[in-house]
Amino acid sequence: MKTSPILLWILRIIAAVILLQTLFFKFTDAPESIYIFETLGAEPMGRYSSGVLELITSILLLIPRYTWAGAVLGLGIMAGAIASHLFVLGIHIQGDGGLLFALGVTVFVCCLLLTWIHRKQIPVLKNLV
Repeated sequence: MKTSPILLWILRIIAAVILLQTLFFKFTDAPESIYIFETLGAEPMGRYSSGVLELITSILLLIPRYTWAGAVLGLGIMAGAIASHLFVLGIHIQGDGGLLFALGVTVFVCCLLLTWIHRKQIPVLKNLV
């Protein structure tokens, strides 16, 4: 069964836009971002490093030939973010009502679907599937 190109673009754009919009907060030293990374013991290098990785992920997601790489990278980044929320930060951060957690889960699901759809392009998987 062939996946609709429109669905692929919707998944790519949702994940990339969410990742890109969080860069503003990471790179402008927003108090919320500083709080998160101080709580994780990774301020400021963790904040800047994750921002750079999220920028790279967004770019890869939007280039059809490399969507698989962006999706795999996004899965790893969001798995770490979700684990941080569940085990250290909590779901609600500074009264956000769980928005950051929900955005992380949304990106994770989009990347999971994109990884599955593009699994035959992933070098370590293409001979297995």
